[in-house]
Amino acid sequence: MSQLHALILAAGRAARMRGADKLLEEVAGVPVLRRLAEAAIAAGLPLRVVLPAPDAPFGAGRAEVLAGLPLSTIRAPEGVVAMGRSLAAGAAELPAEASGLMVLLGDMPGIGREEVRAMAQAHLENPDRILRGTDDNGRPGHPVIFPAALFPALSGLSDDRGAVAIIRSQAQPPLPVPLPGARATEDLDTPEDWERWRAGNPDDQDADGGQSAARGGSTS
Repeated sequence: MSQLHALILAAGRAARMRGADKLLEEVAGVPVLRRLAEAAIAAGLPLRVVLPAPDAPFGAGRAEVLAGLPLSTIRAPEGVVAMGRSLAAGAAELPAEASGLMVLLGDMPGIGREEVRAMAQAHLENPDRILRGTDDNGRPGHPVIFPAALFPALSGLSDDRGAVAIIRSQAQPPLPVPLPGARATEDLDTPEDWERWRAGNPDDQDADGGQSAARGGSTS
């Protein structure tokens, strides 16, 4: 039986966070990386997560927040964090019966269960198309779903541009999947990004008013 699979890219260095790990920032009291993993699992998707090497910065912490979840982890090849290499590592392990791969970025607080389910439903209706989440203004973002026919191309990626060249090479552009607000395009890379996002999303604060445990890291 064919099935959509999910891949979270979580091997980046969070270089612009000045010592903190953006993937451990909390949304409604849950680290954003774990929240995203729980959303994929709740949608019934087999899940793989690409993580840094255990001894790399944030490698142990990210693995810890995923503990106990039914997923598989892939360590970034030789510590490399290029998006293309991470995608290739995830695509190379897909089973023959997989119908598509939903690629999720670990730093997007607006992507939750409903957004993942909306993307999965769109794949059921359009199993042979690239699908891409879009915001209220129609701007393309994430998640992105690749059909099984593109798995070999994904497995051959090697640079930091991810799958841009694959998407552009297709005869048809990605089919847009509208997601509410800016959820498809809002990735948060700096402490200031997170401050602004929390100010605009008071309902998603944790129990301490947005001061997550991850924010205890140096921001100097």
